[in-house]
Amino acid sequence: MSIKFCSLSSGSSGNAMYVETEKTRLLIDAGFSGKQLEKLLMNANVLPDSIDAILITHEHTDHIKGAGVLSRRYNIPILANEKTWLAMLKKVGKIKEENLIVFKNDIDFSLRDIDIHPFSTYHDSANSCGYIINKDNKKITILTDTGIVNERMKNLIAGSDIYLIEANHDVEMLKNGSYPYSLKQRIASVKGHLSNEDCAFTLGEILTGNQEKVVLAHLSEENNTEELAFSTVDKYLQSLGLDTKRDINLTLANRNNVSNEIILVP
Repeated sequence: MSIKFCSLSSGSSGNAMYVETEKTRLLIDAGFSGKQLEKLLMNANVLPDSIDAILITHEHTDHIKGAGVLSRRYNIPILANEKTWLAMLKKVGKIKEENLIVFKNDIDFSLRDIDIHPFSTYHDSANSCGYIINKDNKKITILTDTGIVNERMKNLIAGSDIYLIEANHDVEMLKNGSYPYSLKQRIASVKGHLSNEDCAFTLGEILTGNQEKVVLAHLSEENNTEELAFSTVDKYLQSLGLDTKRDINLTLANRNNVSNEIILVP
C-alpha cells in the first residue's frame, strides 16, 4: 500500500507534518493552536480524530503548541524522549498516563505498520531529534531544527525517498537583519538552525538523483524568502549535475497551509 506525506505548515511560527499508511496516521509536531491544527488537518482531508499518534521533535512552542489540546480532545498518544517530556510537560498540560509515551533517541521503535528511528540532532533544546520513517522499503526523513548535520546523521538519512529538511535562513539576511546580536549568534550556532547553504551542502552529499523528493522547510519569515531558499539549493545541486526538474523533485513547504501531498508506492 502507498505512503502519503505532506507538510501541514512549516515556518518560524509553527510546524506540523503528516504521514499516512494503510494502518497508521501520524502527526509529527503540533506547533499551532488546537483549532488551527484541526483546520490544517481538514485541509489535508484528514479527520483529527483519526490520528493515531503525535511525534514530537523537541519542546519549543512552534512544535508543541497544540499537542496537548489534540491529545485531550481526541485521546491521542504523544511520543517524545524523556528529556523532551520533562521540558514540555507543563507547556502541553495534563496528559492521560496511557497517552504519555517515552522513547529513546537513536533506538528504533514501531507503530502499527511503521518503523521509526528517532535520531539526535543539534539544537538549543533538551534533547531534540529528527525522524526516519520506514515502510515497505520506502524511507522518509524529517530533519529540522539542527545547527549542523554531521557524518553520522548524513549516513542515517541517506537513501531516503523523501527529505523534509530545514532551510531556515540566508546568512547575509541574518547578519544584516533586525534580530539582536545574541539571537543571531544562537541561530547561526551549531545548536541553532541550518542556513540555505548548509541545507544545500547536506543535500549535495546525500542525493543520488534517483527521483528523491526534497521539501525545504522551517524557513524564517524574517531572515529568508522562499525564492532565496529555493534558488540557493537549486543552483548548488545543479552545479553538482543534479537536475532538480528531472533527477529530483525540489519543492518548498508552505508557511501557512498544507503543501502538496507526496505519495510513495512500494
